[in-house]
Amino acid sequence: MSTWKELRNQLNITEEDERIIEIERQLIRTMVDIREEKGLTQMQLAEMCNLKQPVIARLEKDVHSPRVDSLLKILASMGYTLQIVPYNGRK
Repeated sequence: MSTWKELRNQLNITEEDERIIEIERQLIRTMVDIREEKGLTQMQLAEMCNLKQPVIARLEKDVHSPRVDSLLKILASMGYTLQIVPYNGRK
């Protein structure tokens, strides 16, 4: 079993890549939290934003990077938007 540091080195993941991955994880976690706070199932959310439930499931499981248009559809249907702000962890 490899450590994350060993795996990162094997995959040539840079610190910048790690920051991007963490931002994406935080975004997805926030979207899941909002869906759950609103008491919505994945199916209900999918119907609200005209997507298929498996799209929501894959996004929430972090199977692949979400498409921006899918993110915007999901957020808008729940009354949210994306905002670009300075990243505090930026070097």
